[in-house]
Amino acid sequence: MMAKAFKSIGRAERLELSILLGKVYSLRSIARALNRSPNTIAYEIKQNSVWGIYDPTKAEAKARLHKRMRRFTWRKTGGRNNQGRITMRHIGGGNKTLERIVDFSSSKKDISGRVEAVQYDPQRSAFIALVIYKDGERRYIIAHKGLKAGDTITTSETAPIVPGNRLPLKKIPVGTFVYNVEIQPGGGGKIARSAGNFVEVVANDLGYAFLKIPSTEVRKVPETCFATVGVASNDQHKLRNEGKAGRNRWKGIRPTVRGTAMNPVDHPHGGGEGRQGRGLRRAKSKWGKPTGKGQKTRTPKKYSNVFIISRRKVGKK
Repeated sequence: MMAKAFKSIGRAERLELSILLGKVYSLRSIARALNRSPNTIAYEIKQNSVWGIYDPTKAEAKARLHKRMRRFTWRKTGGRNNQGRITMRHIGGGNKTLERIVDFSSSKKDISGRVEAVQYDPQRSAFIALVIYKDGERRYIIAHKGLKAGDTITTSETAPIVPGNRLPLKKIPVGTFVYNVEIQPGGGGKIARSAGNFVEVVANDLGYAFLKIPSTEVRKVPETCFATVGVASNDQHKLRNEGKAGRNRWKGIRPTVRGTAMNPVDHPHGGGEGRQGRGLRRAKSKWGKPTGKGQKTRTPKKYSNVFIISRRKVGKK
């Protein structure tokens, strides 16, 4: 009878009823009636109850949080394609990591959010911030330098010019440092997202904002594109010293063999008796293409050439 009664109601009600019946019946008999293990029932009671009383609001909020945060793991490729052939060298192994869904577009406009925590993300060099908005939704964003828990951020055309706020470029004064900049309106941030990076707004003219990006290139983007005021967090990332080869292996990076250490059949720099020079005026890649500083690799007729005002200085920072 008890088993039939349990099966006729929903899961949340069954759990609530099982908690109430727990004062009379043993955990084992409740688990048997629900056709589940005693350990599972005990875990659900612990996770969804406060002082022994089931709180559906708490359970639903937790479920919404887990659904929004949906952190998952990518299947490792080892640098191989669907035929099993190596298409990206120096990839393999490494610790399993959780993927965080980062909101680069900050599409929740005119709704302020409060920073709950600043967290580490193994997929990127900058830190990320967990933000809860006034409507209760939580999202991850790229944290700016100096961001801390309790700070408030806003994405709006009328937001004040303070670090963390996201505005269209036409509303941002010349000389301001911004990061996570869009290239196409509504396309999400694409420029200056890694640790310590920023873009300087150098001019506004004819519907375009002129930006000096980290590579020293000056290019124009539509002034309706959004950007976040400030500098991307973790600016000391570039000072890191891995310390040993094993730390790169933890990150899934395999060793890089020098071309001069190979045989002539394997690399243009290979061969020779002892420690020979490469014997070439310019360095080449494994496939004979020019490599090293000063080599131009950009497609001459690339579609975005019209947006570049000043090319980057090759070999310089």
